[in-house]
Order: sequence, then C-alpha cells, then structure tokens
Amino acid sequence: MISAAVTDQAFRAAVEAAVRAPSLHNTQPWRFRLRDGAIDVRADPTRQLRVADPTGWAVRIACGAAAFNARLALAVAGSEVRTHLRPDPTDLDLLVRLVPAGSRPATPAERHLYDAIPRRHSNRAPFFPEPVPASARASMIEATQAEGAWLELLIGPGPLAGVAEIAQAATRVLDRNPDYRAEMTAWTRVDESHGDGVPSAAGGPSPAPQDMLPARPFSGRPRGPGRDFESHPLVAVLGTAADSQRDQLVAGLALQRVLLTITDSGLAASMLSQPIEVDSARERLRIALGRYGAPQMVLRIGYGQPGFPTPRRGVQDVIDE
Repeated sequence: MISAAVTDQAFRAAVEAAVRAPSLHNTQPWRFRLRDGAIDVRADPTRQLRVADPTGWAVRIACGAAAFNARLALAVAGSEVRTHLRPDPTDLDLLVRLVPAGSRPATPAERHLYDAIPRRHSNRAPFFPEPVPASARASMIEATQAEGAWLELLIGPGPLAGVAEIAQAATRVLDRNPDYRAEMTAWTRVDESHGDGVPSAAGGPSPAPQDMLPARPFSGRPRGPGRDFESHPLVAVLGTAADSQRDQLVAGLALQRVLLTITDSGLAASMLSQPIEVDSARERLRIALGRYGAPQMVLRIGYGQPGFPTPRRGVQDVIDE
C-alpha cells in the first residue's frame, strides 16, 4: 500500500537526476515509468552492449546507479523511499521500483550528495600527485557499506602493481577481439550532438605503454609532453557479497553513492571495468584481494583538473508513458 504517490513533477525531477548516472561507454541503458504512484527503473535491452556486456551486468550496474540518483531526488523533495530490487520475477526488464513511504525532511548528507550529481563525471585525465586524505577514504568505505557492498582501497605498491597487471592483462584479452574494438568505436563520438556515447573531448589522453592502468582509446589524440598519468594512483575495488542480478543492482547503488561522495569531497574518479569484463581476470582480482564475493568495479581516485562530462539524452527520450 503506497502512502504517498510520486507526482508528475517529482517524477520528472527524479528522472533528470537519474540520467546523470554513469554507464559503460555512456550507453544509458535505462527507461523510467511512473506506475501506481511509484517509479520503475527498467533496463533498455536495445542499448545493451552485445560484445562487452553479454550478460547484462553493465546494464544492471548502470540502472542501479540511476536508481540511486532518482532516490536522492525524491529524498530532497521530502519523500521517504523504499527501494525494491527485482520486484517482479516475471518482468525481467524491471530492475528497481522506488516506492514512496511517507514524508520526511532530507538529511544534510542527502542534500550534499544530490548537489554533487551534476558535478560528477568520469575524469579520464591524469590526476595530481597529492594523496587522498584519510577522512575522504573513510567516507568512501562508509558510503559503500551503507548500500550493502564493500570497498577495498589498495595500500602499498605491491597490491597496486598486482591489480594493475590484472587490469592490463584483461585489456589485452578484450583488445584481441575485433568485435569488441568495433563496438567501442561505434560508441565513440567526435562531438556531443548524439546525446550518448563518449566524445573525444571526454576520452582523456591516448593510452601509452608506460601507463600503469589501462585506458580506452576514446580520444585518439596524441599525448603531449608531461601528460603521463600519476605513478601512485589511489585505486579501489568495489564488490558485493555474491554476484546475482540483485547483487549487481546493489553494486550500482553503492557505486553511485561512492562516486557522489568522492565528488562531494572535491575529488575525481574514473572507472575501469576491463578486469570485471573478463571472467578469469575477475577471479584473479578476487583472489588477489583475499575477498569473498564478487568484484564489480575498479576505481581510480584523486585530485584532478575539471574534466569533460559526457552528454545525456533528454528526459522525454527515456520515459515510458
């Protein structure tokens, strides 16, 4: 029984926030529907990457992240919200339902995270060498745990080098597949007129052999002098207790919460999914961390110059009437 229905105005505001979530190659594989006073977050199968994401893992991560943004928008509008994951087993595309459960004022933390939504974007450029403060690191871990996930911050050159080697090996496996490369090229844009994909301006410097962590060649721009990446980045691995479809939605919720926490702390981040996309690399990563459960995303975190947000489709293009 829904105690307070989401209004049309609140629904639109929630969707405007939701579409700012990250997605693999900025495919934006989501749709939204206002039904019976609640918001349904649905997968858009037409935007699933058939080569890079054959299982729909990346779709569920993206839709979980979008649901977190929508939930924040409802919170700052004064709504208590219950989050139901996979609420209808017979409807495979229905991933999250946000059900209002009364009224309450937003917390200061919710307002801070909501204000960070338009400022959050993947920063694929090199970061400054300044270390990330301990207080910010603790906030990231707390943010991830609040959504039922875990975050492992790599401490010391040994663990960092080990994860970097796993990520590089996974990238080599992926790059050997011409269909994978063609799919990435299809989602690389020369400008922002498409409303999706990754424009070259947001792609960061082109990869180079000396880079510790792999980067996707979205920009194709030659690297200028002094454009090498930081030698000791803060790398974190986000994971969940298991790897069911529900766990992947939890990972999406946690990922967006930690990314907004990073943004609110004045930091930048980029995501590396290559070690997750290759099953053998993912298992190597789990063993290297000594963790139970499943790694779901690798993050690079630090202080960076202002970057280039990727474009988004209009709200009217992602709403089902």
